[in-house]
Amino acid sequence: MIRLNGVTKTFETPAGSFTALRGIDLEIRSGEFVAVVGRSGSGKSTLLNMVAGIDRPTEGRVSVAGTSIQDLDHDRLASWRGRTVGVVFQFFQLLPTLTVAENVMLPMDFSGRFPGRERRGRALELLARVEVEDQADKLPATLSGGQQQRVAIARALANDPPLIVADEPTGNLDSATSAAIFRLFGLLAKDGKTVVLVTHERDAVSGAMRSVTLDDGRIA
Repeated sequence: MIRLNGVTKTFETPAGSFTALRGIDLEIRSGEFVAVVGRSGSGKSTLLNMVAGIDRPTEGRVSVAGTSIQDLDHDRLASWRGRTVGVVFQFFQLLPTLTVAENVMLPMDFSGRFPGRERRGRALELLARVEVEDQADKLPATLSGGQQQRVAIARALANDPPLIVADEPTGNLDSATSAAIFRLFGLLAKDGKTVVLVTHERDAVSGAMRSVTLDDGRIA
C-alpha cells in the first residue's frame, strides 16, 4: 500500500535549513495497523504528511496505493487524497457551524464520491459504526472530546479510502477514551483498511501490528 524510497524532507526556516526526514525507506502492506513513534521533533508528523500527500519530499519517492504522489500536480493531488486517504487530527478539526452528520457528509460533498441523496444515509451508517449515531444532528461543541474524535474518524471514512492516517488522535483524551479509540483503529485494520498512526502512547503500540521508531529523521 505504501512505499517510501530514499525520502528526505528539508524545510527552509529563518534560522536556516532543517532536515526533518533523512533517507527514509519504508514499506507498509495493505491492511496493516502501524504505529509511528519517537521523541518530539523526530520526524513523525512529517512522515505522516508524506504518506498522506499533504507535503512532498525534497528527495526520494513516495508511492501510495499504486500512485507516485510526488508526480501529481496540486489539483490531481487534492483529488487523489480525497479518494485515497482519510485523515484524523489531534484537535478533531470539526467545523463548528455544521452538525455532526453534516461534518461527515462534507468529504462526500467535495469529492462527489456518492450521489447526493445517499450521503446523509451513509453518514448515519458511519456514525453508527463509531457509536455516536445519536449525536448526528447536534453541533460538535455539545459533544465530549471522545465523541468528537469518533465523529472525526467517521468523517475520515466518508469516501471509503483504503488508507487512514492519524496524527496523535488521542493526545487530548483520557486513558479510557484513548483505549477505545485505539481499539476502533484496530477494528478498521481488521476490516481491511491500512492504518498509520503517530502516537506517544504505549497502548497504541501494543495494539498495532507493527511499530516504526524515528530518531532524528531516521528509522531507528
